[in-house]
Amino acid sequence: MSTLDAKPSSKGGTRVAVQRFGRFLSGMVMPNMGAFIAWGLITALFIPTGWFPNEGFAQLVDPMKNYLLPLLIGYTGGTMIHGQRGGVIGAIMTMGVIVGADIPMFLGAMVAGPLAAWILKKFDKAIEGKVRSGFEMLVNNFSAGIIGAILALLAHVAIGPVVQMISQVLSAGVQFLVNAGLLPLVNLIIEPGKVLFLNNALNHGVLSPIALEEAARTGKSVLFMLESNPGPGLGILLAYCLFGKGSAKSSAPGAVIIHFFGGIHEIYFPYILMKPILILAAIAGGVVGTFCFMLTGAGLVAAPSPGSIIAYFLMTPKGGYLPMLSGVIAAAVVSFAVAAVLLKTGKQQEEGLEEAASRLKDMKNQSKSASANATVMEDNHESDHAADRTLKDKSEVNKIVFSCDAGMGSSAMGASILRKKMKQAGVGVTVTNTAISEIPQDADIVITQKTLTDRAKTVAPKAEHISIDNFLKSPEYEALVERLKSDS
Repeated sequence: MSTLDAKPSSKGGTRVAVQRFGRFLSGMVMPNMGAFIAWGLITALFIPTGWFPNEGFAQLVDPMKNYLLPLLIGYTGGTMIHGQRGGVIGAIMTMGVIVGADIPMFLGAMVAGPLAAWILKKFDKAIEGKVRSGFEMLVNNFSAGIIGAILALLAHVAIGPVVQMISQVLSAGVQFLVNAGLLPLVNLIIEPGKVLFLNNALNHGVLSPIALEEAARTGKSVLFMLESNPGPGLGILLAYCLFGKGSAKSSAPGAVIIHFFGGIHEIYFPYILMKPILILAAIAGGVVGTFCFMLTGAGLVAAPSPGSIIAYFLMTPKGGYLPMLSGVIAAAVVSFAVAAVLLKTGKQQEEGLEEAASRLKDMKNQSKSASANATVMEDNHESDHAADRTLKDKSEVNKIVFSCDAGMGSSAMGASILRKKMKQAGVGVTVTNTAISEIPQDADIVITQKTLTDRAKTVAPKAEHISIDNFLKSPEYEALVERLKSDS
C-alpha cells in the first residue's frame, strides 16, 4: 500500500478536521470579500470622520452593514450546504436573525444560513421519490417557502437574541483583553495556527465577525490586524534574504514581494516549516506588532483581504496611517532580528528549500511510514513522490487543478506559474485554481500544499494528488511538465 493511502493518525485527522471546520467558517466570508471591501471603502471615505464626508453617500453604510453583508453570508452558507435552494432559505432565516437583534448579525448569519439549508436538505431527502409527477415545482417552491417562513420566525424570536448575547460576551472579552493589555498574547495562538494553514479560519472565521461588529460601533477595529499583519512574515523573509542558504536564500526576495505587496502570507510558511524554531520570530513579531497597534490606537475599517500593505492602506481610516505603519514596521523589525539570530546561530544545511521543507513535513506526517519514507527521501526526492501515488499518463490528463484553502491567493499564483510552463513546453492541458472544498470532480491532477493534501484527497479521491512546498519554485512543476511531454 502506498504511504499516501495509509490511515491518517489521530493527530493528523484532528488537524484536517480543524482545517475543514475553519474552511467552512471562512468559506462563508471569503467569497463575499468584495462586498466587505466596498462597504469598508464607503465607510472610510464618506462617513462624517472620513476622507470626503458626504451625507448622501454615507446613507449606504448602515443598510450594507445591517442587511446586505449578513444576507450574503447567510446565502453563501446555505449554498455550501444545499446549493441554490439552501442559499435562498439560508437568506430567509438570516433575515429573521437580523430583525431579531439590534447589532449587525454577522455571527448570526453564519449560524442561520447553514442551519436552514441543512433542515431543507433533510426535508428534500425525506420526500425524494415520493412526489407525484407534475407536482415537483409546486412542492419545491412551497416547501422552501413554508419552512423558510417558520425558520425566519423562530430565528427572530430565539436565535437573534441568543447570538446578540454571545456577540456581546465575545466583544466584552475582547475589550477586557484590550483594557488589561493582554491582546498581544493572542498572537501566541495565531502565529502557529497560521503556519498550519489555519490563517483563513482564524481571520475570517473567528476574528472578522467580532471585528466587523466593533468597527460598526467605533469606526475601526484592531482585530482586523491580528492575523493579517504582514510584518512578521516580512521580517522572516528578509532574514532569509541576508542569512539564508541555498535556494531558500535565492527565492526569498521574490517571496518578499509576493507576501508584502501581494498579500499571500502562505508564501512564507514553508520557510518556517523548514526551520520550525523560526516560529519564535513570527510570534515575537506578532506580539510586538499588536502591542504597537494597541499603544497607538490603530485599527482598520474592514478586513484587509488579502493581507497586503496595499490593502492595509486602503482600509486604514483617516489619521490612522502612522499607528498602522508603526505596528507593521515594529513587527517586521522584531521578527527580522529574532530570525537573523536563529539563522546565524543555528545549523543550516546546504540544501534546497523544497527538500528541507519536504523532509520536515514527512517527519511530522504520521500518516506516512516514517522509516521507509526517510530512506527514499535521502535517495531520491522525486521518486518518493512517484511512489506515493498512482501516476497518470498524458492520455488521462486533461485538467490540472491547483488548490489552496481559500482558492484565491497561493493557488492562483501556483496555477499561473504552472500554466506558463505548460504553454512553453507545448502541453495542451487546462490548468486552473480553486478552493479545496470546490475541487471539480473532473480534475485529473490536484496540486496542493503538503499540509492540505489530506483534505484535497477527501474531496477528489479519484484524482492524482501532488504535494508541494514552495509556490514559486517546486521541482514537481518541472517533473510534471516533462512527464506529460514524454507521454505525447
